[in-house]
Order: sequence, then C-alpha cells, then structure tokens
Amino acid sequence: MHVLRVQDPFRRGQLAIAALFCTLGFQYATWAARIPAIKAHLGLTAGEVGLLLMATGVGAAVSFPLVTMLMRRLGSQRLALLSSACLALLLIPLAVVPNFPTALAIMLCDGVLVGCLNVSMNAQGAALEVRHGRNAMAKLHATFSAGSLGAALLASAMNAVTPAVIAHFGAAAAVLLLLVVYARSGLPEGDGPAADAPETDEAAGTGKKTRSRWTLPTRMTLWMCCAMAFGTVTEGAMNDWSALYMKDVAKASAELAPMGIAVVSGMMVLARLFADGWRSRWGDGRIVRVGSAVAGLGLALALLAGGAVPALIGFACVGLGIAAVTPCVYVAAAAQGAEALTLVAAMGTTGLLGGPPLIGFVANSAGLVWGLGAVACCALVVTLCATRIRWTGSAPAAAGAPAAAGPVGEEQAVL
Repeated sequence: MHVLRVQDPFRRGQLAIAALFCTLGFQYATWAARIPAIKAHLGLTAGEVGLLLMATGVGAAVSFPLVTMLMRRLGSQRLALLSSACLALLLIPLAVVPNFPTALAIMLCDGVLVGCLNVSMNAQGAALEVRHGRNAMAKLHATFSAGSLGAALLASAMNAVTPAVIAHFGAAAAVLLLLVVYARSGLPEGDGPAADAPETDEAAGTGKKTRSRWTLPTRMTLWMCCAMAFGTVTEGAMNDWSALYMKDVAKASAELAPMGIAVVSGMMVLARLFADGWRSRWGDGRIVRVGSAVAGLGLALALLAGGAVPALIGFACVGLGIAAVTPCVYVAAAAQGAEALTLVAAMGTTGLLGGPPLIGFVANSAGLVWGLGAVACCALVVTLCATRIRWTGSAPAAAGAPAAAGPVGEEQAVL
C-alpha cells in the first residue's frame, strides 16, 4: 500500500505515532459501544458485565513483566505495531464469542495488548520529543480522544445499517489495520531492542553486551506512579460519574445532564491541543502542579456551591487542569528508562479502570457529593506528587539541537 509521506521528519513521526494513539482510542470505544449487544448475545447479568470490564483492567495491570521483556527484545517501534495489529484482529473473535469464559479470556488478552501498546506508543512519543527537541505528547494524547469519537460515530452508523456485531467489528478492524499501515510508514527507523533497554557491558569500550536486569523502582519513579494513578482516577471518575451527579444531585434536566461528560471531555481535548505550547513556555512541572490544583480546587468549590451551573464550571476546571498530567508524567517516566515507563503506564491504566468503581463505593457509602469530593482530593494529591518529581521536559531544545545532558539526554539511549 502506497502512503503519501510528509517531508518534515518531526511531523511525519508525529502523525505516525498519533495513528497509534488513535488506534487505542478507536479499538476501546468500538467494543465498549457494543457491550449491550454482547450482553444480550451471551445472556449476561450486570455483575458478569462488570467482571468482563474488570478483566481488561486486570490484563493491563498484570502485563508489566511481559511488557518490560517485550520492550527489551522488540523495541518500542515493533511492539507498538505488533500490539496495535493484534488489537485490531481481536475484535473478530469478540464478535462471535460463544460463551462467557471465552469472553473473559479475550478481554484479558485485550488488557495485556492495551498495556503493550500504551507503553510502546508513549515511549515513541517521548523519543520523538527528545530527537527533535519539540513538544508533541499532549497532542498525541488528544488523538486518543479523537479515536474514541470516531469509533462512536462508526458504531452509530453501523447500528443504523445492521445490528450484526460481526459486520461492525469487521469494518472497525479494517479501519484499525489501515491506521497500523500508516503508522508503520512513518515511525522513526532504527528503534530496536537496544534502544529501549541498553545492555552494554560495564567495561567501557568492550563492545560486549550483558543481559539487563530488572531493578527496584526509584523513589522518584514511585512518585510518578502515584501522580499517574491519582491523575487517571480523576480523569476516569469524572467521565463515569459526572452525568449522574448532574441528574441526581444538581437536579439538571435530562437534556442538560449529559453535558457533564461533554464539558469534561471537550475541555480535555481542547487543553491537550494547546498544552504542548504551554509546556514549552512554562515547563512540565508547573503545568502539572497548577493544572491539578485548578482541577481539585475548582471541583471542590463547585461541590460546595451546588447546582448545575457551578457543577459545569467545576467539571470544566477538571478537564482543563488534568488534561496535561498524563502526557507530562509519561515524558518524565520515559527519561528514567523503559522499566519506569512500563510501571508508570501500568499504574495509569489501573487508575483509569479501577478508580471509578472505588469512587462508586465512596458514593454508595456517603453520597455522590463525597464521592466527587474524593475525586477532588485525588487531583490535589497529584499536585503534591508533582513537587517531588524531577521534570525533564520543561524546556526542549530547539528543533534539530542535541538533547540536554543528564536524564533527558539518557532518554534517547533508553527509548
């Protein structure tokens, strides 16, 4: 397949990596949109649907050792292409799954593949920033949301044409494979196993290689894990609980209630489109500290004020403030090495998928206001964690300039 190539190496790499981010968002939203059809096909209860969703989170959370090994052996480029292609093809057996245990196994595999793609595509994005001295990560994360939107539109169109899940998933798989082909044409060359996990001999100049061993995470890596986990809990919980708060607590109309999700998602996409410029101007650390504080305090004040309009303003603060947290933390983690990036990514996936049920437990015990109050506290915890992280993406070099010395310079060797 002939693919038109963009001449600018940075833009070509950015578009190729964006295709990977779009793939992840598109694949996730595709099967999520057909959960009711899968539930009816298999005759599942609400509890079994919950277990099915949990299987994806479990697969992503336990994929850490496998992803670390594959990053060493394949490199982020090949792992990203392989995992994205497998995610596309996995939709086909999910469409014709015969029973609940098989569906659980498929969703567990989906979670593992999500973990592989999540780590490898963020490694590619971080390496692109270092290679060209230009910020790109926030816009890449915005394309994840764009992929989810595209999948929702395709699901709506396919439902209008035919109720057959296999037809929908077949069309979606074709779209995903086209994205993978496009990504393959533009990903930077020369990204092999050694690039993601250096295995050089301790004796300088010997040229020999020794097997890299897994080491305990550093204190700063643990702070990054904490920031990522609480940041994704905030992001995931707002998407799941904002509409219910608007309806049950703020007493919004049926037409206004869904605007909670729309405001959060819309502000996140908008902020991520501009966040790379903010990072260049103010630095990653300040963006994360100020943004998470705005998210936490804005939501807390909205809950205290009550009502639909304050709620929408508070939700907008969350979307605006939390949008740049995950891109910046991924860049900082990548500078510490592939193992740090893998662990931080696993914590992010765990927070995104496991956070909403935890908030639901708080809401069930003390009320939804306290549940979203816990979300505000999570955002403020990110502010605290951000003060303990050494940020490496604060001031990228000019395009074409070599990476800075120290941890940022090491990132190019690690990724």
